Amino acid sequence: MNVPLAERIRPKNLDDYISQQHLVGKNGALTQHIKNGIIPSLILWGPPGIGKTTLANIIATTSQRPFYSLSAINSGVKDVRDIIDKAKQSGGLFTTKNPILFIDEIHRFSKSQQDSLLGAVEKGWVTLIGATTENPSFEVIPALLSRCQVYILNAFDKADLVALIDRALHTDTILKDKKITLKETEALLHLSGGDARRLLNIFELIVGNNDSVEITNALVLQSVQQNPARYDKTGEQHYDIISAFIKSIRGSDPNAAVYWLARMIEGGEDVKFIARRLLILASEDIGNANPTALILANNTFQAVSIIGNPESRIILSQCATYLASSPKSNASYKAIGDAQELVRKTGDLSVPLPLRNAPTKLMKDLNYGKDYKYAHSYESNFAEQEFLPNDIANTKLYEPGNNARENQLRVYLKSLWRKKYNY
Repeated sequence: MNVPLAERIRPKNLDDYISQQHLVGKNGALTQHIKNGIIPSLILWGPPGIGKTTLANIIATTSQRPFYSLSAINSGVKDVRDIIDKAKQSGGLFTTKNPILFIDEIHRFSKSQQDSLLGAVEKGWVTLIGATTENPSFEVIPALLSRCQVYILNAFDKADLVALIDRALHTDTILKDKKITLKETEALLHLSGGDARRLLNIFELIVGNNDSVEITNALVLQSVQQNPARYDKTGEQHYDIISAFIKSIRGSDPNAAVYWLARMIEGGEDVKFIARRLLILASEDIGNANPTALILANNTFQAVSIIGNPESRIILSQCATYLASSPKSNASYKAIGDAQELVRKTGDLSVPLPLRNAPTKLMKDLNYGKDYKYAHSYESNFAEQEFLPNDIANTKLYEPGNNARENQLRVYLKSLWRKKYNY
């Protein structure tokens, strides 16, 4: 049997696992758990071809636990219960290591299928490892999610993908005996879409049965450009087209926005996924330039959740064209980003005494809340005082955008704070 390259070089241990250093690096969040064999039930969330299944196998092998695998695509409640029964039996009476149940694409499980896992996870009959390309907050039921740790796997960067090709060239039993020259890699990496499996499949296709080959961008494009481009809801097209959709709205082009929307609808994309992205964009890219955008986007999400296909396309089109035609501002987005960075740099600064809560006499005696100026007791409902910790007093984090609505906010803030924040 001709085993694909991706399978031939699949890592067997953590040392061979590329990327995800925040999880399995020297100081990774999962490293010690895996080495000690203390594995919580967990959800691995990341794009396709990033190594979720591989990591699950490594966890099972390293911790020396029985490993059971199901795919949500072709498994029902009965399959889940059968596996759980087998897992209970394999656990035995003389071992403390419960089996691992790996469920690929767990977001495709229905509520009843996910419900069938609850008892086994809660009682410790199995350690669940779920893999998903969708946000588990929306696709995994709360009861199951609360029993699992969620770990995010980041997309491969260029260095990771190049390292993957290099490993294939030097370790694969078939490729290492060939004379392969990587003259150019841009097209190869681009067409992979960050998907390691797709990258290796393309690479194997290009090399073929040739004993000697020089890989160039032209050769890559010539070899794969005839492949029909289909919309894969969990693949490259999914990420590329939603990216084009969002960027078209951000760029105030309602025509391009509705085109990419049509591409997703015709491809069978989840309407709730589209609506969630519109909801995020309404705050991130429009914000206070037009606060109504967030209200409309939220109502859109609620509406498509109720209506479903095919009528949701109309609601999504209305929202997308409105957001694209709206004034833009990322001031709020930048403000919270700058604020978080400031928090990471300055640590847990003390809350100024006037701003502290004083529910007890002791706290009042310690001057908690003393000298606080209640804004509504002053003219124009404003009293100048310092609301930031002393170490970062006078720091401006919110810079209103240059649009009609936020320019009004700028004028108002300047009238209140005068020269304090330099509005």
